[in-house]
Amino acid sequence: MKNKVVIVGGGMVGAAAAVKLAMQGADVTVLEHQLITPENVLSSDKVDIRISAINRFSEALLDELGAMPVLRQSRIALYQQLEAYEQPSNRLLFDSADMAESHLGHLIENSLVQASLWHQFEKWGISVEQVASQPTEVEYGVEDVVLHYADKSYAADLLIAADGGRSQVRQLADIGTTGWQYQQSCMGILIKLDAEQQIKTWQQFKPSGPIAFLPMQAPYANLIWYQDSDTLATLAKMSNAQLKAQIQAYFFELPGDFSVCEKAVFPLTRQHANSYSRGRVVLIGDAAHTINPLAGQGVNLGFKDVAALADCLADQPDLGAFTLLKAYEKARRKDNLAMMSMMDACYFGFSNELAPLKLLRNSALRLANNAGPLKAQVLKHAMGGVF
Repeated sequence: MKNKVVIVGGGMVGAAAAVKLAMQGADVTVLEHQLITPENVLSSDKVDIRISAINRFSEALLDELGAMPVLRQSRIALYQQLEAYEQPSNRLLFDSADMAESHLGHLIENSLVQASLWHQFEKWGISVEQVASQPTEVEYGVEDVVLHYADKSYAADLLIAADGGRSQVRQLADIGTTGWQYQQSCMGILIKLDAEQQIKTWQQFKPSGPIAFLPMQAPYANLIWYQDSDTLATLAKMSNAQLKAQIQAYFFELPGDFSVCEKAVFPLTRQHANSYSRGRVVLIGDAAHTINPLAGQGVNLGFKDVAALADCLADQPDLGAFTLLKAYEKARRKDNLAMMSMMDACYFGFSNELAPLKLLRNSALRLANNAGPLKAQVLKHAMGGVF
């Protein structure tokens, strides 16, 4: 008899978990507030302002799940170079050619990644149900777990919370978190660029916060602008023409003229669940950990959660067994925490304007750029560590 798995949240990570576990033989139901029609999303001309830097590990997983072949027929852009710097004279450049690889990863709209995974649901017999309200209770049984809504209940051998950083399932399961709000927010800006296809994504550290350029499929690109919340609130109220003038004064290395298409402000939060499971409830993705989006690692960590959870559950008779869920947490907590800490070290290290520290970090970037084998190891890790 198949194990019954209920997944709350059909975003990128939840949808990937649904396909992966269905491929392993589970009976999977996805509960989602907002249903989508994959074919409509994939064929739409509307460009999503929310994008992710999909590394090579995540690309391999999406290939395995059947999503990447669909995405290759849509709007995606590979990037071959990744550059970080504070002063133009001290740049750290990672290039896929240094690893004899064709690319470091892809920049893809979140809505397209989600749709490409939902496109696989029918093939693997995955059920999707729309839920209009929040769940009200998690009831633990010896051999099952029941998730209650006001008008319906769902019993499962395993309940997966993939419902984001404000996970209601996590709260109902009484799993606490540690973390904080950063003193800044982040603005994403979708632009239409008058330039040929770009292959380099770059990030510059400034006293007021980092800025970044993420090249999507031409003619589009995404700009990331960290600033204090009040400044970004002012920028968000500007017309697109006014915002363009501010961008031109702040982003010095854009490859051509551009027009502003859309803008959105996102708060910055670090949060880590005190446990990744309780009973037959397990957390993945942002429900388990939210990270400073400095290097675009959030969804990649979520996809690693999916792969690790699936590995622990493969060929097991009871997918909700305590030992399996704890093995998953052991496999993922250390790596997630290490990435969170590394992002914070970069964020806070480059936010300090003390002269000795500025000299040290710029010297470190210059040395790292010429570090040979060490630089190659960092590059391998950035690609997802699969080579």
